[in-house]
Amino acid sequence: MLVKWIRCTVIDRRGFERGQRKWAGLLGEPGFRGQGGGWSRERPGVAHVVSFWESRAFYDSFMARSHDRLAAGQSGTYKNMQVGLFDYRFDIKTGFEPRFTDADVVRVAHCKVREGRVEHFSLMQEKVWNPAMAGSPGMLRGVFGEAPGNEFLVLSMWHAAAEHGKYRAERVERLSLRAQTDADVAEIAGAVVQLDPLWTV
Repeated sequence: MLVKWIRCTVIDRRGFERGQRKWAGLLGEPGFRGQGGGWSRERPGVAHVVSFWESRAFYDSFMARSHDRLAAGQSGTYKNMQVGLFDYRFDIKTGFEPRFTDADVVRVAHCKVREGRVEHFSLMQEKVWNPAMAGSPGMLRGVFGEAPGNEFLVLSMWHAAAEHGKYRAERVERLSLRAQTDADVAEIAGAVVQLDPLWTV
């Protein structure tokens, strides 16, 4: 599975949201598995969209054929777009499905890992972070993905923003020490995204 993560600064909110609904045209695209997104809770005006594809080949085919037609509806409504493509490595909790209907927020963490620390970082994700997240009330499911250049995406879906906030307040610092995150990670950019049901495809 391929995971695509997009973030951008929106300069015309109404136009952007109108265009976002046109992505319903993804339904029926070969290899498309699901898409959702919304607004950053920490940075008003920053939009995040996450989509899932069966494979890189299906995604490349879509980009070559239909993408520009669907994207035209949002032309001029945003700036500073950043796009990341990540290959699925493993589930956070079991049985990941790319659906958004039961989630209130998505937490996205984009990590750039130091040279020589990738194996340790991945192991800590599996042995320390995943069990802690999976056992947290309100955590629904998630996925861990990798891109070339020691880049990783940790994406988790939560039933409610309050439940994620409680997990963050009570556990993240302690888990970070246990996993030696500072030794592994050179840079981390994250967001808690308030999902907009109208953006779900």
